[in-house]
Amino acid sequence: MTAWRIGTAGWTIPRAAADGFPREGSALQRYAARLSATEINSSFHRPHRPSTYARWADSVPAGFRFAVKLPKAITHVRRLAGCGDLLAAFAAEIAALDGKRGPTLVQLPPSLAFDAGLAAAFFADAGNALTGALVCEPRHPSWFTPAADALLAKHRVARVAADPGSLADASMPGGWHGLAYFRLHGSPRVYWSAYDEDALRLWAERVRGAAPEVWVVFDNTAGGAATANALRFLELAEVEPE
Repeated sequence: MTAWRIGTAGWTIPRAAADGFPREGSALQRYAARLSATEINSSFHRPHRPSTYARWADSVPAGFRFAVKLPKAITHVRRLAGCGDLLAAFAAEIAALDGKRGPTLVQLPPSLAFDAGLAAAFFADAGNALTGALVCEPRHPSWFTPAADALLAKHRVARVAADPGSLADASMPGGWHGLAYFRLHGSPRVYWSAYDEDALRLWAERVRGAAPEVWVVFDNTAGGAATANALRFLELAEVEPE
């Protein structure tokens, strides 16, 4: 039986989708009453106080989970090299999420090619510093090879399935198969396009049974489409295949 985690990047509730949520409570409380997960993207741009993470954790039900995006100082500035101090600092910040923390998202810059030595050292350090699952969204073609997949699997890192992907293999999960993490960015216009009913049904079938735990995160938030897409996907995910 698949354990589903369905949500959006962030927890903004657009006016057009407001009727799908309770009227009372903060935006996060209302969001968490319907959806089971969210992806914190703001952590990529700036640090948050531990008290902020604690407040968020206290606002949601016991079964809710937060995925957290690794800071760009690690992925885009140092480009995975010599990040032990930054990983330790980040781990201290997010510790207050406690049992409500889901995977840590490592989104790599498109220019960062696969380097086996660098990747092995980084994911070993990240695995030691950060409890819980790691998911990686590489965007350079060199990461979509059997060698890269084997290295990720060895370090228990799930490769993100992204839509649209930089190449065909990018839309399918890779690496460690204990968890599958789908990031749906909007297609054809990234971050803006809504997924229509046919596309949502296709994705629901595609992700079903991909792993014991499946995350589906709608990142097409620029025009507010993500929230309605997530709510409809939730309905589709609860329907058993015929």
